[in-house]
Amino acid sequence: MNLIGDADLLPAEAALALILEAVQPLAPLDLPLLDAHGATLASNLLIDDEVILPAGKRIGPKEIGMAASFGLDHLPARPHPRVVVLSAGADLVSPGSSTINLKNRESDFEPEFESNSWMLTTLAREIGAKSFRVHTIAKDPQNLKLIIEDQLVRADLLVISGEENDESFSLISDVLMQLGEIRVFRTSEQANVRFNFGQIGIDKVPVLTLPGEPIVNFLSGLLFVKPLIERMLNLKSQSNKKINIKASTSFDLPSNNGNSAFANLIPVVINSSGAIEILNNVEDFSIFVKATHLLKVSDLAKPIKTGDLLELIELD
Repeated sequence: MNLIGDADLLPAEAALALILEAVQPLAPLDLPLLDAHGATLASNLLIDDEVILPAGKRIGPKEIGMAASFGLDHLPARPHPRVVVLSAGADLVSPGSSTINLKNRESDFEPEFESNSWMLTTLAREIGAKSFRVHTIAKDPQNLKLIIEDQLVRADLLVISGEENDESFSLISDVLMQLGEIRVFRTSEQANVRFNFGQIGIDKVPVLTLPGEPIVNFLSGLLFVKPLIERMLNLKSQSNKKINIKASTSFDLPSNNGNSAFANLIPVVINSSGAIEILNNVEDFSIFVKATHLLKVSDLAKPIKTGDLLELIELD
């Protein structure tokens, strides 16, 4: 078991491999057609010994229509993973609250709107999970422990976000370590943000703790939460869509992309002429959301030259 301040250094790829090792595809169920929507087919669908739909196929409207046309009212499917998303931190307030302008008397930090759980819940639903956002924001260890224990009965995966500046990391980690085996890691020597992953409760439910900075939180959702859910659905593709294009001009990479945890992922926009534009001032999430792609680089100090083959991850 790691101490809170003793985080293992795990590059994102190594961290993902560790996380996926601990998670298995959900057991298949015979689901009614409409309940199977968005799940994945657990076995080949055979009609007269011919494979009509292959195992691992995502079940959409066409697949449901085809099954119904052959007189089937159920499909063998991996059920939708139940993903519970919650937030914890003394400075967090719910959107719509008027207290955002009031300084928290028990903290040196200004209150901040809790946005990450909304973003992660939406992301999980887009991937195919049944995602539930916990409305209560845990402010102290006792409250957080009660919330987690209450949610474990309906969770195949628990995702927890903290505050910005890593302020609630100790709060979350202390509680999780009381409930199961947890590993603390960080993805970069330069990053001051940390992650937790482990299994908690009698049923050893996987739990992932993400940093509170919105940009890092979003990228963590793409790099960790998305593959986790895909693994549970037994999807063959477990990566974000990537494209390769040649640089149409030379340019330098920014020394600060607002994201020390995944510094090799540079938010960019591909304009109407196909050229790559680096976004500036991406510490502001309102700037980051304009990005259409992430430029993946191996060396931030090496300028991009005209004709270089570039790898980009699609965001939209």
